[in-house]
Amino acid sequence: MQRVMTCLMALILGTLPGWGLQAEEAGAEGSEETDVRRSILQGRWYPAEPDELRRWIRNRLSEASPPQVGDRILGLVVPHAGYRYSGGVAAHAYRLIRGSGFDRVVLIGPSHRRAFEGVSVARHDAYETPLGRVPVDRAAADRLIASSPSIRFVPEAHAVEHSLEIQLPFLQVVLGDFRIVPVIMGRQGLDSCSALAEALSGALGDGGKTLIVASTDLSHYHDRETARALDSVFIRHLERFDPEGLTGALASGRCEACGGGPAAALLMATRRLGATRCVILDRADSGDVTGDRGRVVGYVSAAVVE
Repeated sequence: MQRVMTCLMALILGTLPGWGLQAEEAGAEGSEETDVRRSILQGRWYPAEPDELRRWIRNRLSEASPPQVGDRILGLVVPHAGYRYSGGVAAHAYRLIRGSGFDRVVLIGPSHRRAFEGVSVARHDAYETPLGRVPVDRAAADRLIASSPSIRFVPEAHAVEHSLEIQLPFLQVVLGDFRIVPVIMGRQGLDSCSALAEALSGALGDGGKTLIVASTDLSHYHDRETARALDSVFIRHLERFDPEGLTGALASGRCEACGGGPAAALLMATRRLGATRCVILDRADSGDVTGDRGRVVGYVSAAVVE
């Protein structure tokens, strides 16, 4: 409940100047084509002009200096605030996969604006950003939906959710041509994470080169000292490759993350696929940009590897 309230507060509070918010605010625009999920973030969370957007991302990638992870990357943990606030942290993860040849990306995010049971997998034909349309892997989406009665398509959840779209421009720059499987978690407890991980490991074994991305911010609107203590608990569970411990810490309030379930499901799914380590790439908070250390939002990026 505490994680839900912090995310709701982030949605209610007003914006700061410039495109991108500290944390969670997004509106939805109508779409004339029901098979294309239009951008709801351009011009607000990231630049609407394609050349400006591409240039901004390339600059952040060139500035990023992630540690060498060595082994094959199976997944990433990345933040989902506006680019002004968390884009630099995300760039540390996306730089690692530039030109890597992934042809499918499973995006897992939380539902900020629509409450529902289970998991929703989008069956749109494509998602659209200023950099173009990214096709949805409908065959993989259908396999996921068929794998469990708790997995279905909840269109209204995807229509207003920002945590998946915010990843797409970075992916378009570093990967080029790829397909996505957009996944939104309505419930994020241990059972939901385990069920999603089992479904993912079973549905994705079709020979494609797949990356799984978990989209999450960390604690919301604490002073920096409190935020760093909470966020460090979350980060330690990533480093220990301990999804069960992570879900327990989230449930008890020892840490906070609106996408804690997606991160745990990522660890569980990639563990089934051979991953053994999670390497922290970067961490920061919104105070690094705003100068306000009294109410910050935490961010982390990490790579899951064999």
